Amino acid sequence: MAELSLSNLTKSYGPTPVLRDVSLDVAHGEFLTLLGPSGCGKSTLLRILAGLEVQDGGSLSIGGRNVDGLRPGARDVAMVFQSYALYPHMTVAANMALPLRMRRLSAWQRLPLIGWFIPGTGRTGAEIENAVADTADALGIGHLLGRKPGQLSGGQRQRVAVGRAMVRDPAVFLMDEPLSNLDAKLRVQMRAEIKELHTRLGVTFIYVTHDQAEAMTLSDRVAVMLEGELLQVGKPQDIYADPADLRVAEFIGSPKINILKAAVRERGRVETAGTLLPLTVEQQPGTTLTIGIRPEAFQIAGRDQPDAFCGRIRLVEHLGSDLFVHLDMDGVEELLIARLPVEQASEAVLGKTLQLTVPADRMIVFDAAGMRVRPSASTHAIREYAR
Repeated sequence: MAELSLSNLTKSYGPTPVLRDVSLDVAHGEFLTLLGPSGCGKSTLLRILAGLEVQDGGSLSIGGRNVDGLRPGARDVAMVFQSYALYPHMTVAANMALPLRMRRLSAWQRLPLIGWFIPGTGRTGAEIENAVADTADALGIGHLLGRKPGQLSGGQRQRVAVGRAMVRDPAVFLMDEPLSNLDAKLRVQMRAEIKELHTRLGVTFIYVTHDQAEAMTLSDRVAVMLEGELLQVGKPQDIYADPADLRVAEFIGSPKINILKAAVRERGRVETAGTLLPLTVEQQPGTTLTIGIRPEAFQIAGRDQPDAFCGRIRLVEHLGSDLFVHLDMDGVEELLIARLPVEQASEAVLGKTLQLTVPADRMIVFDAAGMRVRPSASTHAIREYAR
């Protein structure tokens, strides 16, 4: 069983902390993505897992075995790098065979000419060739084994890098932004192939990316990182719909979530930009809050709804199946973005004043520190009264 356990990992480069007390458990066979912007520490964490970096504090175990201090080759993990790290002078077959040759053949057996006279070299070499051929056929690159990396496309080099990891039959795959060098169309294709590969192999995958689409479509769980801190770990749909931290809410989603400053009024009612919202909280009157509203949560309001947002349309984006409407609302610094059905395009006229409502259960509330606040039980009663 190749479950992973990270306990209170820390890492600094000089006075700059890169990882801050990171703890995480990954189940055997799980596909977990480390998601965050550049410089948040996710690649450093992956390199610590691989044994290429040493943490300053904390411990790491793989399959119930503590691997602190073990060299990379002894950890039973395989890493696919962002740059693929293929040897340009070697053929595809030689690149894929290299980890098996290093593991199964002695230094003498790897010597040119002399090695073939050592007993067992020929048999082991044939086994390695068969393993490389089988892996290449599974990835659809069997016809490329005689070529060198310079003769391959970006997608083909990516498959070779994955094949070099696969051929070792590792307990854990570590992938450091393997699709970042591909064009948009090929990234979509390779996402599907990586997901299919994980399903077929059934081993543990740890995947690093800053691309939300990759994280949301590939993962069983997503771990969101920022400034070396692990902010939230959960299923992709939970990370999006139920963020525990304002920073997670702002990072996840495209277009980004709408952020409104709000305050608690009498009896726990929440007000923003002069609109009294249909929800209540337990905080004291005068408390400052932040309300997050996803663009798709907006609905065009009927006439004279007291809890409606009112804004003037500044920009309309027609994106085929979707319609993004940007509104300028009094008391709000940034434009609101509402995602509406294309059937309502006739309502989206530049300069028109539009009224929008949001169901109370689609409003995501955060306190002044950016932590999640849950509405009180009386919110339901207010919603029913408003109807």
